[in-house]
Parts: sequence; structure tokens; C-alpha cells
Amino acid sequence: MASRGQGEHGRRLSLADRGEMERRLAAGETRAEVAAAIGCDARTVYRWIVRSGGLRSHERRRNVLRLSLAEREEIAIGLAREESAAAIAGRLGRAVSTVTREVNLNGGRCGYRAHVADTGALERARRPKSAKLQRSPRLRVEVERRLGERWSPEQIAARLKVDFPDDAEMRVSHETIYRSLYVQSRGSLRRELTACLRSGRAQRRCQGAPARGQLRGMVSISERPAE
Repeated sequence: MASRGQGEHGRRLSLADRGEMERRLAAGETRAEVAAAIGCDARTVYRWIVRSGGLRSHERRRNVLRLSLAEREEIAIGLAREESAAAIAGRLGRAVSTVTREVNLNGGRCGYRAHVADTGALERARRPKSAKLQRSPRLRVEVERRLGERWSPEQIAARLKVDFPDDAEMRVSHETIYRSLYVQSRGSLRRELTACLRSGRAQRRCQGAPARGQLRGMVSISERPAE
């Protein structure tokens, strides 16, 4: 495993490497794309983001594959003219699904605003992203309350859909709840709530791992002779 500040082949990342890493992240590239371009592991990129606290404050640049502000303004003009998504997409040279998804995500035909949509897209692209339970105090309080009542994360995730059918903010997967409890870097929930889980485990069991039986008469490694 590479040491701190080193790529996957053991070479230390230079200042030029780190500058290129920052430039590519600011342009909207993924960690995998940045790692491939620099010649390091994606985990190295992630560790750099965590240690540095993210990108330095400078003008953000976007990936050319993403919609620009000018394109979003064209979408807004097309919607005002009551053009179809296909017509707008044809003028922009984009897929119809790209335009449809953009409009649906940002208020629909009646509520779409180019500047608001562009600001939201840049905000969602920021790295590293905070956990959903950190971003939503309402959701966190509700999850913590139900954990305290001995509900399982699976039950909580399913019941929230029933209790808040029209509120997208009140959605969370059971795996997100588990990660917030067990993974220190994503600890959005109070640590002591792990005691409320029915398993009683202090660590998360890897999903998909085969169950292992207990060997009879097994001697702990701490009690074995040195040889």
C-alpha cells in the first residue's frame, strides 16, 4: 500500500501532480478520472481531498460534458416559447433525456430558472460531499428517534416512505443509516445509538460476506507459543 503522499507505484506526488489534481477536480472530473490522468490510485485522490479540506477557493470550472450556464439559459428560453424537449435538445446538440432530466430536477417547465439550476448543479458537484443525514436535521432527528425506539435501519427506511410519501428530503437507505453509525468519517448519528441496534454489534458486518462458523477448541492467537 502506498504511503502518505505517494501514488500507487510508491512514487511521491509532486507539487505539479497535486496542482493538476486540483485543476481536474475543479473542472468536474471524477476521482477515478483524475487518478488515471496522474497515474495514482483513486484512494490517493480521496485522501488528498480529506487532508486538504477540499479545493482551494478559486473560480470553479466545469466538465465540458456538463451543461453550461449559457445552455441552461437556452433551455429557459425554449421553455418560455413552449418548445418541446426534443426541439431544445436538437438546438443544443444534447440528448433529449439530458434536457428532460435537467428541467425535472429544477422546478419543471413552470418553475425552471437557469441561474438557480446552474448554481444548484455546481453545489451538487462539490467534493467531498457531506452525508445526507448531516445535511438534513429533520431527517436525522427522525432517524435517531426511531433508533432509540429499537427500530431497525431497514424498518426506518421503509416506514419513512410511508409516513412522508411526498417529501423527498425524508428518504434514506438503511445502508446510509448503518454507515452513519459505524463509519467514523460519516458519523452523522450519535455513536451511542449503535447500542440500540438489535445485532448489538460494535462494528458493521461486511454485506455479502459468507457466515463463518466457530471452530471448536480453538486457541486464541494471543495464547499460542511464539513459534
